[in-house]
Amino acid sequence: MIVAKLKPEEEIFESLGQAQSILVLGCGGCTSVCYTGGLRETDELAAVMSHMAKKAGRKIKTRVLVMERQCEAEFLDDIRQAARDVDAILSLGCGAGVQLLAEELAPLPVLPALNTLFIGSTADYGTFEERCRSCGDCQLAWTGGICPVTRCPKGIFNGPCGGSENERCEVNPENPCAWCEIYNRLKDQGRLDAIMKVREPVLWQNQKQQSFSPREKKKK
Repeated sequence: MIVAKLKPEEEIFESLGQAQSILVLGCGGCTSVCYTGGLRETDELAAVMSHMAKKAGRKIKTRVLVMERQCEAEFLDDIRQAARDVDAILSLGCGAGVQLLAEELAPLPVLPALNTLFIGSTADYGTFEERCRSCGDCQLAWTGGICPVTRCPKGIFNGPCGGSENERCEVNPENPCAWCEIYNRLKDQGRLDAIMKVREPVLWQNQKQQSFSPREKKKK
C-alpha cells in the first residue's frame, strides 16, 4: 500500500491562502490504513485548521468527508455535490489522489495535506516499511521476493557489496544484508540459479511518466 505522513501544520495552513470554506477530504484506501487519512485524522486536521485560523484572526468553515478512494474516478460522484460550495479541498489522500481530484474538479484548488512516502507493508501496529519503489522493472522473480532496490541501501542488483559482514549491512549493521537474505531465500527454494545471470541496473534518469491499462493490453 501507499504510505504517507502529515505535512507540517504550518505548511498546510499556509497553502489554504484566503480560502474561507474548506472540504477536508479523507481517503478510505491506503492513507486510512496507515492512520493518516481516515475519519479520525480528517476530523483532527479540520479542528487544527480552524484553531490556527482563529489564532490568525480569521474564520474558516470546515466540512469533513471520507471518500472510498481518491485515486479512482468512479468514486468522485460522492463528493462532487459537496465540492460545489467550498473554496478549496484539503486532501488526505496520496499524491495520485490529489492529482486526480485536481484534474476532475478543476478549477477548484485541491491541496495536499500529506507527503507521500513510499509503497510499503505493515511491519507492526502503526509501523510501515518501504518494500517497493515503483521502479518499473520488477526483479522479485529472480530475487526470492526480496527487493534489492528498497531492501539494500545501495540498491545493488547483483550480489552484496564488499562491506557486508556476517550477513549484516555495511550501511546499518543492525539490518540484515538484503543480498544475504536473497541468497538464503533462493537456497531454501532450490533456485540459486536465479541469481547467476547478471542484470542491468535501473537507469533512473531514463524513467518516464508511466500509465498502464489492462484493458488496452488485452486488446493487443
